Amino acid sequence: MSSIAATGRRRVLADAISRPAAPARAFAVDAGLVVIGAALVAVLAQVQIPMWPVPITGQTLGVIVVGAALGSRRGAAALTTYLLAGLAGLPVFAGFVGTIAAVAMPSFGFILGFIPAAFVAGWFAERAWDRRPVLAFLGFAAASVVPFLVGVPYLAMILNGFLGMHLGAAQILALGVTPFIVGGFVKAAIAAAAIPLAWRGVHALDARKNG
Repeated sequence: MSSIAATGRRRVLADAISRPAAPARAFAVDAGLVVIGAALVAVLAQVQIPMWPVPITGQTLGVIVVGAALGSRRGAAALTTYLLAGLAGLPVFAGFVGTIAAVAMPSFGFILGFIPAAFVAGWFAERAWDRRPVLAFLGFAAASVVPFLVGVPYLAMILNGFLGMHLGAAQILALGVTPFIVGGFVKAAIAAAAIPLAWRGVHALDARKNG
């Protein structure tokens, strides 16, 4: 019995595309998928609209797609890899930034929040919400909220605690939430269109092979 069947979850896109035959190969495939997922987020992070204190970037789209395609555990592992790569000095964060000093950036909390966000997107995908656009949008919109749960308090800590700006809750929300609401829904909609479309391609290939 496969581990997927044992846990009761359905396969995600990565399971459908890669079918390793042996445990050793399965580990190698999973590791490769994690690295590829981290690289995809790094590329999309460079697509950005500069704003202060937090730029609007393609990172969240990458987080959702990677989480949904890889599943909860591999998705979270990919974003953890992304985080560690940036802290190690690789220029993977928005604006080709990569340094341990990124922890002092007001936007760093959002990067921390990407890890549970990828897990949430993967969790919904493991329950087949990623097969239908409407369900996919609802699940991915929920995943898009997760980085704010970490990022906004972190933003307030940096701006008020370390920079001494003494901003109120309304001002923090205006800086860290309001400008990104529309973009968040747009990214969730893009992912909700792309992932089910990818599933259609997988099903078409399977039908061709079996036909």
